[in-house]
Amino acid sequence: MAEMFIGGQEVAFPELERFPVVNPATGEVVDTVPLASEREVDLAVRAAHEAFPSWWDTPAARRGEILYAALEKVRAHAEELARTLTLEQGKPLREARLEIRRFLHTIEHYAGLAKNLRGGYVPSLDQDTYGLVLKRPLGVVAAIVPWNFPTTLLANKLGPALITGNTVVAKPAETTPLTTLKIAALFHEAGLPPGVFNVVTGLGPVAGEALVRHPLVRKVAFTGSTAVGKRIMALAAETLKRVTLELGGSDPMIVCDDADLDQAAKAAAVGRFFNCGQACLAVKRLYVFENVYEAFMERFLPRVQRLRLGPGLDEGTQMGPLHTEKQRRLIEEQLRDALESGGKLLVGGKRPEAEALRRGYFFEPTVVLEPSLDSRVAQEEVFGPLLPIWRVKSIEEAVELANRSPYGLGSTVFTRSLERASYALEKLETGYTWINSVNRIYDELPFGGVKQSGYGKEHGMEALEYYQETKAGVVRWR
Repeated sequence: MAEMFIGGQEVAFPELERFPVVNPATGEVVDTVPLASEREVDLAVRAAHEAFPSWWDTPAARRGEILYAALEKVRAHAEELARTLTLEQGKPLREARLEIRRFLHTIEHYAGLAKNLRGGYVPSLDQDTYGLVLKRPLGVVAAIVPWNFPTTLLANKLGPALITGNTVVAKPAETTPLTTLKIAALFHEAGLPPGVFNVVTGLGPVAGEALVRHPLVRKVAFTGSTAVGKRIMALAAETLKRVTLELGGSDPMIVCDDADLDQAAKAAAVGRFFNCGQACLAVKRLYVFENVYEAFMERFLPRVQRLRLGPGLDEGTQMGPLHTEKQRRLIEEQLRDALESGGKLLVGGKRPEAEALRRGYFFEPTVVLEPSLDSRVAQEEVFGPLLPIWRVKSIEEAVELANRSPYGLGSTVFTRSLERASYALEKLETGYTWINSVNRIYDELPFGGVKQSGYGKEHGMEALEYYQETKAGVVRWR
């Protein structure tokens, strides 16, 4: 049985209720984890608080060296971790391997930045006086991570938090804690000091809220739904904690009539159906110029129809199940509303009939043409393999429709026109825009949403600012 990781070791709490971690492809229980109460959260936070002074005093370059050693330890266990991730999350093994590789890439990126942490110097503030801009860590960071990309989204928080000298208490989703627990143990085997990285398991309304409310936590880094993000922001305000919120998205993709339609079709299929469509950054609304609509669909729909559904551990699987039955029911409700609003079903739309898939939470990749602009698929986040498409006449119309969403995470545009690309980059109300590219995140660039998609930045040098305090110093030298 899996246990929480606190103070550099697994800690058992036999008196606690345990939560079953279920394989979404079969409905079978993979393992169980304890459900933390406020008491266990307090133990983890205090372990992180006690470890903080020593970790802060560790030279930044040395912190980077320890992270390099940790990522090599993880790399040596990459296949085991990928299989665990597939079992608990449901994604195909190929995608799980890519996620572990992405985790390693992000940790390596931030380990390399450790030697580049800097403050500032301001000469001649006054007679014989100069100024300093000092950077210091915040303290204990709460990293709350969802179930769709448990390791990728952990790395986004863990990397910048640790190299800037903070300590971390992570709370993975109760349904996907196993890979995170194994990674924490591997980090400490590689030399990360006890208490620097702790993991508590439990439910959001109990363990998550206890972590956000804890007076010794100075920063909350959260990825998840907008509704929960608002709740966390309100709780954090009680003690003026720093927050970084990467929340929901309804990312538009625009295909212009001068686009490379083959590349656009590929990007749309990957961008919508990767991880069974369960990604904040995913193509969730598609706007196609009407004069190339037929040509685009001739390229796009066959890609969707060829996707092979199956259990994640089957090497031939291209799309696994939805993570939970609740998630599948939500997709079915959104589809029903789309069709009732006037949308036309083009592909999919139901649970697969194959006997081997009936035990899991599978749903066919689905495409709907022109549901109402007021329908749920147009206004809500669609977290699954369902894509609505609308025909448009111009880039201006496409951008106007794209911006009607309350979300503003990512966006994609396919065009050969510099004018259209520049217009979209300027006018789309999103934190990230790809031109003629699949929606891939780069550690070198800042990432974060606008409107109801979040607050703050992850990735890039900009992320470091959200894990440090800036202090002014004045020195009169004679």
